[in-house]
Amino acid sequence: MLDTFVGVLTANGLLTAFTLVGLIMAVSYVASARLSRNRLHGSAIAVLTGLVLAYIAGVWTGGDKGLADFPILAGVGLMGGAMFRDFAIIATAFGVDIDHVRRAGLAGGVALVVGVLSSFVVGVAIAWMFGYRDAVALTTIGAGAVTYIVGPVTGTAIGASSAVMALSIAAGLVKSILVMALTPFVAPYIGLDNPQSAVVYGGIMGTSSGVAAGLAATDPALVPYGAMAAAFYTGLGCLLGPSLLYIAVRALV
Repeated sequence: MLDTFVGVLTANGLLTAFTLVGLIMAVSYVASARLSRNRLHGSAIAVLTGLVLAYIAGVWTGGDKGLADFPILAGVGLMGGAMFRDFAIIATAFGVDIDHVRRAGLAGGVALVVGVLSSFVVGVAIAWMFGYRDAVALTTIGAGAVTYIVGPVTGTAIGASSAVMALSIAAGLVKSILVMALTPFVAPYIGLDNPQSAVVYGGIMGTSSGVAAGLAATDPALVPYGAMAAAFYTGLGCLLGPSLLYIAVRALV
């Protein structure tokens, strides 16, 4: 009986993944209401729960795909993969009111430039502190601090080693996790409660998955605006990383 049940779950991996995520969301929202009186949003609890489960699964199996390393939960890898992620982010654009975007105007554009440059500079500085001195490695790791997509794109274009590109992805992932986990806490203090501020926030933070998850935990209505700005941020980073930023770092070092 048990073998049949496990076989059904394994054969329908994607449905199993949706069911698991639904259960985690349900438990997280109940925990939010009963343990924190909704001060800690259910989405934030769900994100942290997912990270903890992925870590435990990695330690248990010795793999590198989190829960997807268990055959019965292989569908989690598809559900949480780039295809579904990008589809969800792009789909949010249909909820955007262009008038709100126009009101962000110059502030939104400045946020994009400031966000990309500040993240890059921080990433380069940290790489320098850890002993990297060549322009290729510094640029790649700095681009990873922009987002974990910009890092490997830049590294591939300028000829970085696989180890350096892995570090750039790790830097981007750390940033994404921090943004998605901390956004609900800082939102009340920075006025993150309207579409215009969401556009600026997405432009400064830039990590699409982190911004989307963080805003979902703050106010789902803000997700389309932050995600759209974050998408422009990623595109800008991919353009500047292997070109102007690399040239600037090479000139300096």
